[in-house]
Amino acid sequence: MAEEVKNRYSDAELAEFKELIIGKIDKAKEQLALIESAYKNDSNNGTDDTSPTFKAFDEGSEVMSKETSSQLAIRQEKFIRDLKNALIRIENKTYGVCRVTGKLINPERLKLVPHATLSIEAKNMQK
Repeated sequence: MAEEVKNRYSDAELAEFKELIIGKIDKAKEQLALIESAYKNDSNNGTDDTSPTFKAFDEGSEVMSKETSSQLAIRQEKFIRDLKNALIRIENKTYGVCRVTGKLINPERLKLVPHATLSIEAKNMQK
């Protein structure tokens, strides 16, 4: 008797992934809030009374820091969007199915990268 090949995860497995993803979304939202509060924090850290050269240097690093924070915020927002899309795939019962090969993505991969839409096999084909 040939082993049956699963073409989708069971409802119980999908429920486990959903729980994992919701936890990751909550954590990602917390991190995004921290990034945004750091970005919006316009305090000058008391550099008003220091030498002008130090103040100019400090402002330069502040601009750099805001750019970095902005990039981090954009990446975090994309991560949250990808996780929310994974929740939609769970609702549609298409979660964990490779969009190239149509095979199930390894559950260990999904635990590490819960928003993955490609199996390792398909990912390697892209190289």
